[in-house]
Amino acid sequence: MTDSSVRQRLAAILAADAAGYSRLMQIDEQSTMRTLDGARSVFRTEIEGHRGRVMNMVGDAVFAVFDTATGAVEAAHAIQTTLNGQARAMPQDQQMRFRIGVHLGDVLEKPDGTVFGDGVNIASRLQTLAEPGGITVSDVVQGAVRGKVGLRFEDQGEQRVKNIVHPVRAYRWVRDEREALDSVLDHAAAAALDKPSIAVLAFQNLSSDPDQAYFADGIAEDLLTALSRYRWLMVIARNSSFSYKGRSPDVRQIGRELGVRHVVDGSVRRSGSRVRISAQLIDATSGNHVWAERFDRDLADVLQLQDDIALIIAGAIAPHLSKAEQERARRKPVDNLGAWDLYQRGLWHYWQYSKESSAQAQHLFTEAIAMDPQFAAAHGFLAYSHFTGSHLGFEEPHQAVALARDGALRALAIDEKDPVAHLVLGRVLAAQGDYPSATTELSIAVSLNPSYSLAHYVLASVSFLSGQHALAIAGFETAARLSPIGPLIWGIQTMHATTLAALGNFEAAEPLAKAATRHQTATFWVYANWASILGNLGRQDEAALALARLSALQPDFSEAFYDRLFVRIDPAVRQRYFEGLYRAGWPRPATLLSG
Repeated sequence: MTDSSVRQRLAAILAADAAGYSRLMQIDEQSTMRTLDGARSVFRTEIEGHRGRVMNMVGDAVFAVFDTATGAVEAAHAIQTTLNGQARAMPQDQQMRFRIGVHLGDVLEKPDGTVFGDGVNIASRLQTLAEPGGITVSDVVQGAVRGKVGLRFEDQGEQRVKNIVHPVRAYRWVRDEREALDSVLDHAAAAALDKPSIAVLAFQNLSSDPDQAYFADGIAEDLLTALSRYRWLMVIARNSSFSYKGRSPDVRQIGRELGVRHVVDGSVRRSGSRVRISAQLIDATSGNHVWAERFDRDLADVLQLQDDIALIIAGAIAPHLSKAEQERARRKPVDNLGAWDLYQRGLWHYWQYSKESSAQAQHLFTEAIAMDPQFAAAHGFLAYSHFTGSHLGFEEPHQAVALARDGALRALAIDEKDPVAHLVLGRVLAAQGDYPSATTELSIAVSLNPSYSLAHYVLASVSFLSGQHALAIAGFETAARLSPIGPLIWGIQTMHATTLAALGNFEAAEPLAKAATRHQTATFWVYANWASILGNLGRQDEAALALARLSALQPDFSEAFYDRLFVRIDPAVRQRYFEGLYRAGWPRPATLLSG
């Protein structure tokens, strides 16, 4: 190609992109493609009607070239007016909004009409600064159209944009009152969508070596994959969430543009053989921090470190997200609850671990299933609540376990990749003494979601029951690392202590057993375990406190009650457990006294 084959000229470039396109595709691919095709038709009609030429329509992006800035801005306004009106007439989860950027500058044009150069790049960057349904133009365009188009523009200040050396001054189209009100209503409606959603932004590389950016990206990508394994959570695709890389927009703006309720961002700072990874979870509606943590690690194996950190962060974030969803559902009016809200309210009641809250949880799960019979997670947790009820004395054991089995099978029939369903079935099989089959089901649950703390906890419990104590301890340590706070931690601490006590390591077991008693929802099992350990240590004064609490919560606790949970356990482990309780002062059964 010779120099004469390319000409330099002044042109106005329009660049557009659909906001939240990946999210829309995840919800309904066919509907999204139909909406996109309709939007492309509007773009082509208005671009050509204002003497412009479409250069490219690839994916959800549109590029067009105009001879004048006035033509480009008038076309942009006509496009947004039409598309915003069409979006408001569609179901909320199918609405598609475009961001448009316009720049006037020198471009290079090939004989085939292809246009490239800084003018195109700047227009592309300007569209990322626009609001969904809005227009952002450069200062050159704003000056060129002043007094020629009936639009108002507001100064957005100088903006640093990717791959452009000098800052670009941007101006935002100010909509009239009707358009502004519609925009507010649209954002409010988007925030009310039932399915919880999250975006993982590209992690910042704070290391002195810019080549370490790959490591920061790897952490964020692995975290995105780990969070995607939570089937109740909609995770925005990488291409959308990483589009903010190198920018510092308000997290509330990101939430509006991507249609998410939460955002995760973080940073990586590497120094020699050490790395510090920081992560935070932010409420995209209020901008408030929900969770933040820092991890300092050695860089022995970079890839393994990426995997481990991503799983830990995902495991830590999930309970916070779940808690936020439960609180949101509890705040909603009773007459405005959907299946998801009913399910979330049910979870909140389930984690209270009382007979009354268990019954209320089952009622709410049942209502959620009536509203959406294909809600696999609701079937799964309804089944799990029956199993839990059998071991807390709320329900007759044989009937409860049968209900749990039936519910787990129904959930698997709906969604064979639902980890809760495999978890419940594993629990049922363990209750029947079939530890190999239980281990298989629980291993599937872990593989479906490696950062699911509850699955690790139950799998470790089965390892304990089957006498694999070292494996059990490793499993409890993993479960605690993934979920260091929340309603599950006391159970993890109790079973970890129980396993150490089974090995005769009472000194190591006691602090864990005592820590479990500090949780508000801890059940009588916690106090029975702590009392047994204290009894075996000969610490009767402290044991008396544990026994008093056990007696208040479950006065008919007995060896038969114990056997409901610990099926086919090593007789020596069982004997050591009860010997500790009797030494602590728990009344020995009459048969033992006579013997």
